Amino acid sequence: MTARIIDGRNVAAALLETIIRETAQFTQIHGRRPCLATVLVGDDPSSHTYVRMKRNRCAEVGMESRYVELPEETTTAALVAEIAALSADPTVDGILLQHPVPAHIDERAAFEAIAPAKDVDGVTMHSFAAMAFNERGFHSCTPGGILRLLDAYEVPLAGQHAVVVGRSPILGKPVGMLLLARDATVTYCHSRTRDLAEHVREADVVVAAVGRPELVRGEWIKDGAVVIDAGYNPGNVGDVDYASAAQRARLITPVPGGVGPMTIAVLLEQTLTAATSAGSD
Repeated sequence: MTARIIDGRNVAAALLETIIRETAQFTQIHGRRPCLATVLVGDDPSSHTYVRMKRNRCAEVGMESRYVELPEETTTAALVAEIAALSADPTVDGILLQHPVPAHIDERAAFEAIAPAKDVDGVTMHSFAAMAFNERGFHSCTPGGILRLLDAYEVPLAGQHAVVVGRSPILGKPVGMLLLARDATVTYCHSRTRDLAEHVREADVVVAAVGRPELVRGEWIKDGAVVIDAGYNPGNVGDVDYASAAQRARLITPVPGGVGPMTIAVLLEQTLTAATSAGSD
């Protein structure tokens, strides 16, 4: 068996076409473009690259991008104040704090300064609770993108055993909650899980999100399983040994070109949703 590739670029492109059309409609009706504010602290080159990609994508779909760049020595209090000001600004629809922030900053305090109605990256405790309780709210963007991919490839989730390898508050934990809300049976694993291979072998759906290159080996994958690799490590390497896993899986995401494109697409979709909700108030 050779796995069919889950093409995140194509799925994201289709979603972006819808966003372009609906953003133009919003702009025509409201006389302004939806606005996403991105906040970057420090000089991390990768973070600058990610922010630039998001700003470029905003321009491509017709949204306004407001960029707030703060120096490395910014304090938690100063960052919280900046985000609180954006939360109170009626011309800003969504707020994204690029993470990670410098080590001396309390990242959780900064996230919690984002108003829930503008948390289009799905990073606040309010958004996590909404995902956990299957209530209305914004999804963490990568988990939300993963669910979109599974739907696009008509992967059944009800009654399936999903194993999530990773427990970060904006990826591993929320994707498990979203899968649980779709009636999957979810097992959380992580880098310290004993007998990790045995857990993965039981999975109908594997979501690798642990941040360790090629941790998940092909021989761990059950024949016919669906493999979602949400990892991205130096050298364009995911958290799954792609070559060997593709010999056993039914469907698999490549790195790059799988989960990654969906993250930004969901971010922009949720910014449009936030703008539309604010416009209807």
